[in-house]
Amino acid sequence: QVQLVESGGGLVQAGGSLRLPCAASGRTISSYAMGWFRQAPGKERQFVAAISGSGGMRSYADSVKGRFTISRDDAKNTVYLQMNSLKPEDTAVYYCAAASFFATAEYAYSYWGQGTQVTVSS
Repeated sequence: QVQLVESGGGLVQAGGSLRLPCAASGRTISSYAMGWFRQAPGKERQFVAAISGSGGMRSYADSVKGRFTISRDDAKNTVYLQMNSLKPEDTAVYYCAAASFFATAEYAYSYWGQGTQVTVSS
């Protein structure tokens, strides 16, 4: 079992930045692909970014490409989502997840955190 805990969310003005850490416990995440998803009010959860177990592959949703960066520090058992140039439409609950293979589809992820709220004001 892998337990995931996101943090770093909050209120930020448009154009600002936030970094979301996702700390894992229970098992090392070095063999897992890790992903970030988000869910805005009244909308379905959507893919944001993913990184392979080796860190050699990354994928981003078109809406965040060039603004968000996913990274991992296996020594700290932590995955990060660096979010720059934030827009009001980035407002959502952000979830960290772990999968046994690199994927962008939600169904591939077996372990999920509880989420952290990000609110971007205009």
